[in-house]
Amino acid sequence: MIREAAGESALETAAKRLERAVTLLEERLAERPASVSGGGLFDNGGHSLAAELEKSRAREKALEEAGAEASAALGRAILEIRAALNGAAPPVQSPET
Repeated sequence: MIREAAGESALETAAKRLERAVTLLEERLAERPASVSGGGLFDNGGHSLAAELEKSRAREKALEEAGAEASAALGRAILEIRAALNGAAPPVQSPET
């Protein structure tokens, strides 16, 4: 009986971590780049286009990092769920992994 309660707790903890990672990823994906002010992208000799390209690259990097974080969280959650289903304690991991 005690093992079942501990298993459910580990499952719930893993599910909550996974949910937080997915929520973070969804929030970052929902962010929209700022609209270009003024005329068009080609105004000012292409400076606006270059600025938008740089913003896009920064956003791409941020999304890649968020995806990597979500992937790592998913991996940890899978390990915790497997451990809970097998009746074993989940492996201890540092917060950075």
